This record gives sequence, C-alpha cells and structure tokens, in this order.
Amino acid sequence: MATYVLLPGFWLGAWAWRPVADDLRGRGHDVHSLSLTGMGERAHLARPDTDLETHITDVLNLIRYEDLHDVVLVGHSYAGAVVVPSVADRMPDRIGRLVFIDSGPLPDGMSHLEFTPPEEQSRNAELVRTKGDGWRLPPPPWRRLASEAPGLPDDVLERLVGLSVPQPWATATTPVRLTEAWEELPRLHVLCSFPVAEVRARIGVVPAFRHMATEGWAYRELPGWHWPMFDRPGELAAILHDVA
Repeated sequence: MATYVLLPGFWLGAWAWRPVADDLRGRGHDVHSLSLTGMGERAHLARPDTDLETHITDVLNLIRYEDLHDVVLVGHSYAGAVVVPSVADRMPDRIGRLVFIDSGPLPDGMSHLEFTPPEEQSRNAELVRTKGDGWRLPPPPWRRLASEAPGLPDDVLERLVGLSVPQPWATATTPVRLTEAWEELPRLHVLCSFPVAEVRARIGVVPAFRHMATEGWAYRELPGWHWPMFDRPGELAAILHDVA
C-alpha cells in the first residue's frame, strides 16, 4: 500500500480526482485528494490575498495533521509546477516520490504566470480585471476546450463546467521559493499534451525547464488532453499505481 496526496491544477478541487482516487483505493492504497484554499468545496474561503504560500501551507498541514509519511505527492499543472516542489522542499523527510502530471517544477524565483506566453499573460490579466473583480481568474470555456478530448463523456464535461471556480490570481503571480532539498527526491513526469522529445528539446534553451535536465527523472507518456483525470482516469490511476 502506498500513500498518495493528489493536488489539482487551476479552477479545480479534490472532486476532479474522484475517479482516479477511487481506482487507487480499490487497489488498496491510502489516498488524500485535497481542495486547496478557495477551490472546490472550499471556494467560499477565497480572498484576494489567497496566494501560493496559502496553498503550500494547505498541503504541509495535511501531511502534518494526518501524520503522512513516504508520500507520493502528485500535482497536476499549476500544482505540479509550484506547489509540489515547494512542499517537498520544506518537508522532504515525509515525501517518497514526486509526480508531475503534464507539468514540471519551475525554478526558484519564477511564478506560474511567468511560464505562460506574454499574450496569454495579458489576456488573463484582462480577464481578472474585467470579469474577476480584480483578483480572480475565471474558468476557461470548457465546452470549447473539450473539443480537444473527443472521448470525454458528457456527464464529465457537465461536472467540469458546474464545479470549476475562479482561481485566486495571487496564486499565479507569487514566485516560487526553493532551496535544493526537494531535488534529492525521485520524480516521475506524466506527459499528456506534449511528448518526451519536446521536453528534451526545450531543456537546453528554455530556463523554465532547467530542473528537468537533472538526474532522477522518469517519464511516462499518456497522450491526450491536458486534464487526464477526466479523459483517461483509469490509465492515469494505473500509472500512479505502478509508482508504488
């Protein structure tokens, strides 16, 4: 049996992991899916000052108060880029392995916002200003994006549309602060929207990818949508099970 902590990306809560979590529990594992502050069933707690540090504290407290050890810490997208390495950096003795779902760790001093192209940064900032009360990023047009996942069940899409909530913008603009403690942990990268070859091509030329040039990486390709917990949950759960 392994102990998993599953962290969702932007706009999502613990509910997004339900099919994957149920599968892993059915295989005998201990699974903790977490809604970060302001997300999912904790949407009512969102505030303008809800930032990356708030979300890091969420995870550290879960591990501490549930007395979790040898954790397989899994982060999708935003959570993988900045929350997972930050938690592992501060509590490396409690973590057994890091898993990045269609994501990778950003270097010290970089924010999640800075990883996106300039035009996307400007577009999102305008959405925050005009539709997010100046501090929240509204969910994307899921029905349009779902055209990239032709096998996505209708009920899954409806749940995605109905349960997604705006993302506190400060979580995107807060720079990550890391030492080197987390880099001693083994890591798995599950690639969905881009292949291993593309990652390797970017390692030497894109600063944001520099941590992926270090030893200790393993890669698994799961081609499909950026959100594999919705379009390929069984296959994602099988990959996570293999980690154990």
